[in-house]
Amino acid sequence: MAVPLFFFFFFLLISSPALTSPSPNPFTEKAALIRYWNRKIPNNLPHPSFLLSKLTPLSASDATTFFNLAASDPSLISSHLTSFCSAAGLLCPTDLTPSLSSHPRDTSFTNYGTGSADGLSSFKNYSDNINVPLDTFRRYGRDSAGHDDKFSFYDHNGNAVTANFTSYGTNTAGGTDDLSAYDEFSNVPDLKFTNYAAEGTGREGRFSQYSVRTNVGNQSFNSYGKNGNGGTSDFSSYANNSNVIGSAFTHYGEEGNAVNETFSSYGENGNVPENNFRSYGEEGNGGNDTFSSYRDQSNVGDTGDNFFTSYEKSGNEGTADFTNYGNSTFPSSDNFKGYGEGSFNDLITFKEYFADNTSFKSYAKTGIEFKEYHNSSSSSTSPAIAAMKQAAAKRFVEPGKFFRERNLKKGTVMPMPDIRDRMPPRSFLPRSIAGKILFSAVAVDGIFHILPDTAMGKAVDSTIADCERAPSRGETKRCAASVEDMIDFAVAVLGDDIEVRSTANTKGSKGNILIGNVRGVNGGKVTKSVSCHQSLFPYMVYYCHSVPRVRVYVAEILAVDTKEKINQGVAICHIDTSDWSPTHGAFVALGPGPGKIEVCHWIFEGDMTWTVADRA
Repeated sequence: MAVPLFFFFFFLLISSPALTSPSPNPFTEKAALIRYWNRKIPNNLPHPSFLLSKLTPLSASDATTFFNLAASDPSLISSHLTSFCSAAGLLCPTDLTPSLSSHPRDTSFTNYGTGSADGLSSFKNYSDNINVPLDTFRRYGRDSAGHDDKFSFYDHNGNAVTANFTSYGTNTAGGTDDLSAYDEFSNVPDLKFTNYAAEGTGREGRFSQYSVRTNVGNQSFNSYGKNGNGGTSDFSSYANNSNVIGSAFTHYGEEGNAVNETFSSYGENGNVPENNFRSYGEEGNGGNDTFSSYRDQSNVGDTGDNFFTSYEKSGNEGTADFTNYGNSTFPSSDNFKGYGEGSFNDLITFKEYFADNTSFKSYAKTGIEFKEYHNSSSSSTSPAIAAMKQAAAKRFVEPGKFFRERNLKKGTVMPMPDIRDRMPPRSFLPRSIAGKILFSAVAVDGIFHILPDTAMGKAVDSTIADCERAPSRGETKRCAASVEDMIDFAVAVLGDDIEVRSTANTKGSKGNILIGNVRGVNGGKVTKSVSCHQSLFPYMVYYCHSVPRVRVYVAEILAVDTKEKINQGVAICHIDTSDWSPTHGAFVALGPGPGKIEVCHWIFEGDMTWTVADRA
């Protein structure tokens, strides 16, 4: 029997690959964003994956559910916060608990190793590589006798870390306390350590690293080795190689009896630190105190406020040696009050004290050997001193972070900074939901259960303050909580025939690179651009701004040894730097000063710049 012609065409219709393959869901946020993009920027240029990848992972149904909650009352989201953060890919303290591989799924750890005798307790990792941990560790190794305690890493390599360690090795006898690293390599920490090795007898305490190589934040250490009897205390490194850290250390070795105490390094190689050290070896009896280095080679500029309040006050029959205070080529506002004051039969030596703009008050007039006091103010304007300061300051600006336009030439070998995105992963909220959340610290903290006095709470405050401050001269700015917001701002500044770029990947970071072919966007003419930089917030927020007179370049980045292309970099050169601060890192690295040179930098991973479309 002949097959009817109708069924033949129907068979062809349903078997066509073009018709049977699933079509993109038109109700997703990505589909909606692309429609919006094409309407606002109708130039048919590709939509870059580096930006689309930041869109919310919320399904259409979940987006509708959470939008209805936010539209009714944004605070209702709080009661669904865990599911909201998980589904939307947000940065929320409540859904980012530490893993079982580090310790039980409870960020409040009450007790470990209390009352142990002999043997060894070893705790390797607590909250390692966690975003936004909110940790409290109450007691470790209390009331032990002849027992050795080791703690390897606490809050290592975290983001927006809020941590409190209440007690380590209190009221112990014999044995050793060994804490290797507390909050190393962290970003925006807010740390508290209340008590280490207090009331120990014949105990050896070793604290190796506290907040070393951290970036922007605050920390406090309340008591180390208080009321110790016999034994030794050794604190190797506190806040060394850190960037813009506020440090407070309240008591070290207070009321100790025949204790040998060594503090090796405090705040060494710091960039713009604010150090407050209040008491070292106060009311100690016998024993030997050594403080090797305080704020050595730190870059504090003219605004650092540093306080060292009491060293070896009211000591009895002991020795104290302070080797180095403030050996830096940059002046600071230093206050050192109370050195050996009220001591009885102590032998106290202060080898070198370096500081300008200094207040050194109230120190014992007898029993102290003060070897050298350095104040460079009388010669600070000499060319030699100026050159030394410039060379020292360069240590704090990463090589390649800023460069001159002439470096963007084929065949140039130059260092590339670490352009990796160091922010924790987050996604944009749908514009419909983000628009319902009031952009204020009170509203955001309330909805996302963020405690104001935590690292994340302070980051929220900082982001909102940056967004609300008045623009600088010639700057146009807006904070964008959605890609639609970003598009609207870029179109308002540049028009609707625009495109967005970022450096392709992070290859070449922290090493030397070879520049290949270089192309100036729009023929290398001075133009406008809109650059957008991430801010730390529970959901993605970008600080977008336009500054006058820039040139934008696209450059091949080659491996120096093989000359193979490994990356494609986007660089922006600021032609007008006349309003920049004289202390800006660009002038520290390159000289001579504001308005005298142009300054270029790469667009880092996660950031981007918009320009008028260039089809070359």
